[in-house]
Amino acid sequence: MTSLWPRVARWLTEPVPLGRVAAFRTLVYLFVAADLTIFSPWVRAHANTPAELYRPLLIGRLLPLPTPSAALVNGIFWSLLAVSLLAATGRAPRLLGWPVFLLYLEWMIVAMSYGKVDHDRFGLLVALAVLPTVGRARHGDARLSAAGGWALRVTQIAVICTYFLAALAKLRFGGPDWVTSSVLAQAIIRRGTAFADLIAGVPGLLILAQFGILAFELASPLVFVVPERWRTRVVAFFYSFHLFTFATITISFAPHLVAMASFLPCETLRPVHRLRQLRRGRTAEAPAPERTPDTVPTP
Repeated sequence: MTSLWPRVARWLTEPVPLGRVAAFRTLVYLFVAADLTIFSPWVRAHANTPAELYRPLLIGRLLPLPTPSAALVNGIFWSLLAVSLLAATGRAPRLLGWPVFLLYLEWMIVAMSYGKVDHDRFGLLVALAVLPTVGRARHGDARLSAAGGWALRVTQIAVICTYFLAALAKLRFGGPDWVTSSVLAQAIIRRGTAFADLIAGVPGLLILAQFGILAFELASPLVFVVPERWRTRVVAFFYSFHLFTFATITISFAPHLVAMASFLPCETLRPVHRLRQLRRGRTAEAPAPERTPDTVPTP
């Protein structure tokens, strides 16, 4: 047991380039701003929801948190939007990172305290909680950081727990019969696409898909033991699974997909640097303006 803990500690804090943390952090904070305005604008409607419909989650009952009002919801919205955009620049990572986490946590409590609880936010919330612990990280910085490795590893664990615990919930509440139930058929009836209708017409395919979903979720922790050179391909399969889900029943899992980028070498994606290089290249290729010869006035 004493020899196991150092190995676990080394795995949890496996150093990663600081540039990877910086890129992932920018992605996460930009998504928070996008989530407020594009992906989940419905949360803001709770500003006008009757107070008697508010049923706070456990954390909202333990703290306790105030009942959402127009002033509270709109105040969180505008504050979180401003702070998340500032945090995406990478400046003051702790001073800005902690408020983003606390504001988004309260935003999610407001969102999920009216009878609808989504499980695709868990990984993103964990990422917001651990990113401020890393401190300063610049894009393109190749220096290795154990603190950065811990932040990404904890986020990765949260992402995989989302899959694995979803499988346990299916078995807990649906039992073994879940795989032979009409869950996917009902989902296609409610929100299916034309592509889903084609699949539903194949006898037995939906049942086979439910077996595959449960097997995939139960086996998801194996991503941590596959060789490093194969891990990116496994994560790409995870993304393809969600692409197929969106193409059939229009469920995007966007926050989860952002958190799953913690598995990827995000430091190779430097859009600002690429744009600067492209601009410099165009400037260098542009021909110099021709100089007109000076005219000498005739005496």
